[in-house]
Amino acid sequence: MKNTYTISVYTENNIGLLNRIATIFLKRHINIESLTVSSTEIENVSRFIIVSYLSEEKVKKIIGQLEKQVEVIKAYYHTNEQSIYVQTALFKIKSNLLFDERHIQNIIKNSNAQIVTVSPEFFVIEKSGRKEEIETLYDELLPFGIMQFVRSGRISVTKEEMRISELLQKQLN
Repeated sequence: MKNTYTISVYTENNIGLLNRIATIFLKRHINIESLTVSSTEIENVSRFIIVSYLSEEKVKKIIGQLEKQVEVIKAYYHTNEQSIYVQTALFKIKSNLLFDERHIQNIIKNSNAQIVTVSPEFFVIEKSGRKEEIETLYDELLPFGIMQFVRSGRISVTKEEMRISELLQKQLN
């Protein structure tokens, strides 16, 4: 049975690693729904957060392949229920609508979004939350005309305590 999994890959920060990680998914014909890379709480260690829709059997094989990469320190996978996660989106809208269409202000307020900048030509709304919440806001703003839209990949932490710093320090030593 397929499920959405968040795969966390803790790595050294080396050139070419992103390509090798993507190739692991490509060879297995698995689509990456989102990909985010950031630094971690441990110096010189990066974290790839990869979201994919696949079976548990396949995600276990992917983890095994990822951990065979020299620069990969450790990889984990979690279901949506085991994680706390959000995405962020930016919506660019024509400025005159902010004042001419009062309904837009209600949409922004009701969606817990915020206006991050206003210029004479446009304003930008920022919304953080689950993918579904962002899609709902998109659908509500679409009739007014969205000039630009961008959404980040997922960022997440696990609900259970992992003591990841201790685990990774053991791997590095």
